[in-house]
Amino acid sequence: MQFDHAGIATDAAAELGDRYETLFGLEIAHEETFDGMRVVFLDCGNGYLELLEPLEDGTIAQYLDDHGAGIHHLAFATDDIEGALERARENDVRLVDEEPRPGAWGHSVAFLHPTDTGGVLIEFVEH
Repeated sequence: MQFDHAGIATDAAAELGDRYETLFGLEIAHEETFDGMRVVFLDCGNGYLELLEPLEDGTIAQYLDDHGAGIHHLAFATDDIEGALERARENDVRLVDEEPRPGAWGHSVAFLHPTDTGGVLIEFVEH
């Protein structure tokens, strides 16, 4: 398993993407509208920043209301998302997603409950 991306909740993905391009020289690798969000991936060379802008009410809109803009989750790439979920279950980690579901960029994803991961929402992503 390796680091894949950090998800950042924002009210303005395009503007934040432009700022990160200017400040850090990051290039936009992928953009899409998915699950009621505008999603922008910036290539960091060894992973991505995923900018999440809500376009309708949903989990990211609620997160912004509750916490404001900032890091929403960390994601780790796996070649075996089912096995990663089983390992989490065996270690008494609560799952947000009992089964993988479609994610951005056409990947399969599943989230672990932050209560059992040090207060950090963790995402498994299988490319």
